[in-house]
Amino acid sequence: MTYRLGVDVGGTFTDLLLFDEASGAFWRHKTPSTPHDSSEGILNGVKAIMASAGIGAEDITYFLHGTTVATNAVLEGKGAKVGLVTTQGYRDIMQIARSFVPGGLAAWIVWPKPQPLARLEHTVEVPGRMDAKGREVAPLDEDAVRTALRKLKADGIEALTVSLMNAYLNGAHEARIGEIAAEELPGIPVSLSHEVLPEMQEYERTLSTVANAAVRPVVSKYVSNLRTKLEAEGLKGRLSLLRSDGGLMSSQKAEEHPVNILMSGPAGGVTGALWVAKNAGFENILTLDVGGTSTDVALIQGLEPRRQRTTEVGHLSVRASALDVKTVGAGGGSIAHVPQLTGALRVGPESAGAVPGPVAYNKGGTLPTVTDANVVLGYLPEDLLGGSFKLDREGAKAAVQTIADALGVTLMEAARGIIDIVNENMFGALRMISVQQGYDPREFALMGFGGAGPLHVNAVARLMGSWPAISPVSPGVLCALGDATTRMRTETARSFSRLAKDTTIADLVAVLDEMAAQTRGELLADGIPEEQITSLFEIDVRYAGQAFEVPLTITQDILEKDGIEGILARFDEEHLRLFTFNMDTPHEIVNLRAVAQGQAPALPAAELPKGDGNPAAAKIRDHVMWIGGEERPAVIYDRAKLRQGDVIQGPAIITEMDSTTLVEHDCRATVDAVGNILITLKAEG
Repeated sequence: MTYRLGVDVGGTFTDLLLFDEASGAFWRHKTPSTPHDSSEGILNGVKAIMASAGIGAEDITYFLHGTTVATNAVLEGKGAKVGLVTTQGYRDIMQIARSFVPGGLAAWIVWPKPQPLARLEHTVEVPGRMDAKGREVAPLDEDAVRTALRKLKADGIEALTVSLMNAYLNGAHEARIGEIAAEELPGIPVSLSHEVLPEMQEYERTLSTVANAAVRPVVSKYVSNLRTKLEAEGLKGRLSLLRSDGGLMSSQKAEEHPVNILMSGPAGGVTGALWVAKNAGFENILTLDVGGTSTDVALIQGLEPRRQRTTEVGHLSVRASALDVKTVGAGGGSIAHVPQLTGALRVGPESAGAVPGPVAYNKGGTLPTVTDANVVLGYLPEDLLGGSFKLDREGAKAAVQTIADALGVTLMEAARGIIDIVNENMFGALRMISVQQGYDPREFALMGFGGAGPLHVNAVARLMGSWPAISPVSPGVLCALGDATTRMRTETARSFSRLAKDTTIADLVAVLDEMAAQTRGELLADGIPEEQITSLFEIDVRYAGQAFEVPLTITQDILEKDGIEGILARFDEEHLRLFTFNMDTPHEIVNLRAVAQGQAPALPAAELPKGDGNPAAAKIRDHVMWIGGEERPAVIYDRAKLRQGDVIQGPAIITEMDSTTLVEHDCRATVDAVGNILITLKAEG
């Protein structure tokens, strides 16, 4: 028997999903996270889910893990103390940075410039220089290197970055400094820019390599600690971590290049949504991942999630491939308030978090939240998890009444106002990744997951015009499902920087073949069989003189069939979609990337038994909710008892272990063959 275990560590809960590759059966489990040491919560969950499935640790072949440990190290400023070695004359590279200032008009007045991850006092220069073609024009001064490294050692650095001018063309000097560092700074991890990001633009290359160095000791300690504890439990399966771009990488690679897992957490939800979409027969999906504090949204077109060339965490923006996920401060714990200055209702971005949490959780919370509004309106029944968890509806009413009093409206109007505003916030995030990128949201279905996603997906689908609204199987642990159902992936990049008219297909193919061999070799070293590895390429193109590029994904077959002209035609089409115009300027091919992927596991989705369309057997009880401007009778259903083909007329609530789905009064829900709930407007049938 082969089992895959997906584990996703969140701020409040650690989600686990165990998948039997042969039968498609799965087990799910939620356990409280243990922020002081995440591995404790993971082990508690692993033991519980193995007991539930009746298997031993030796039966788990793949342990697949999405983690926010690298993200949190950056956000909380808990990265390692990084020393930086630069070419003579470039010591201020991190301080000069880019001139871009975030925010709207006059943001520079209030924007506090973040402290670079490598401080100026921990940055040293060394003589030696490569030219713009990668030829040595000044030899490396090794004595100066040793002196500089001894200074950094005295400063007590915990990680070292080496980023020299033009090293992306020739990394010989960086490699030599790495060898010397192994002698002078034993035990200190070294990140070389030509290995982390062999692309031009020295600031981006340096920043990405410094970020890699900053989180490397934290990630390495976490991964090795987790590996040791799992082995002690008898788990001998392969440990892999989820990359920011939705692929998997071995835990050893994650320790060396943790910059690639900065957005590991949100990527799990997108890969889980992708698996659900394939099994449900949908190709175009917008994702709505609603947690306690924030909502993550992404776009999947033709079963391909949109990727971007930058990973953004807080103020940090590094060059590493990531799924194009946008985050907005709107979640179940978002706090509602009425500022005295405006007298207008605001929701978020402040959150009650897990402690003290919403008032309804009875853990000491006093401020009204989105969850409290859902409880007041009757969208969240008072007895969750089969009655084992009781919500305090009276406490929630008292909290939301403070908002009603401040606005001069009724309790129910205030509660619905809170829900409407948080839905609009989610709508705004979805517009950023659809309408503002040239996509028509009416051509996409909307999938809501995370603890609170299915509660809001119906209303947000109405705002977007994106039907059906989908509540997938196990929406609360979909990130863990994503970890369990994705595949190994690795990539390498290289700057090319030539005008398209001066380039031949042979020039491109020669470089891409070399890069493909390198990436395939990495997956082979990770134990992926040769016949399961596929390669594809990404080519960054721009009009000569532009400051940004548009990445295009392409296979070697298409490249050889359509030639350079085919690439340029695709670029013009994409540029027109993104910016609504094209230019007569010559095209420039800027960067090349080769991606190697393992085989996606052919994990089946278990079919539900067929029903007769009547969900009566799943009915728990009658209910009343305030929706559409008035109180209406509704029904609460148990999702576990629903059958394939059951049709539920709104208003209704469908409860399960890890989430609650709301079907609004003018909508109806249908259960598909594999258990997803598809919500559509009644008028549309």
